Amino acid sequence: MKRRRQRLAAVEATEAHVRAFFAGHDVEIVDYDLGFGRRRAVPDLRIMAVGPGPRSDSWAYVTAGCWSAVNQDGHGIEFVMTSKLRESAMVDLIAMVAYYHAGHRLDHWHTMPIGDPWLPGSACDHLLVSLPYLHGPDLEACALPSGHARLLWLLPITTAEKAFRQQHDTEALEQRFDDAAIDPTDPLRASVA
Repeated sequence: MKRRRQRLAAVEATEAHVRAFFAGHDVEIVDYDLGFGRRRAVPDLRIMAVGPGPRSDSWAYVTAGCWSAVNQDGHGIEFVMTSKLRESAMVDLIAMVAYYHAGHRLDHWHTMPIGDPWLPGSACDHLLVSLPYLHGPDLEACALPSGHARLLWLLPITTAEKAFRQQHDTEALEQRFDDAAIDPTDPLRASVA
């Protein structure tokens, strides 16, 4: 019972942090059920769908509950993704990442395949776990009653970009993104590799 209260307190603190950061934005809470056989991996998973507003003209999708499922000594991760439009596929995708994270412990600069395009028509079929550059360090650092969570950005990338990153390094790939001035919320953006 104490552990459940601790998990729920962390979820509530994450939600409060996101609401404070995105003050002036509409925030919808989705209690996401991963389904039979999976819900134990991230039992308290919620997805926050944050509408456009004063901080950003894009939608942000943020997990709450990953920290509760996978933290070490009070330190853990939650995830944020961005999109130009309200997309139910984004909720499904970030929930899939939460489940994957519970078994594989994603961290900064990890990549993961998503099996399909990020959104219809996109060449991006992998995710790069990165710093939340679109929102900054104030979103990244989330204090919790029993530790802290880092909110890391899930940046959709192409297979070619993943290969470039493996051959060079993540900083070289991020430099290519900067040089090309990509719009990371555009599912139809061209690959930089």
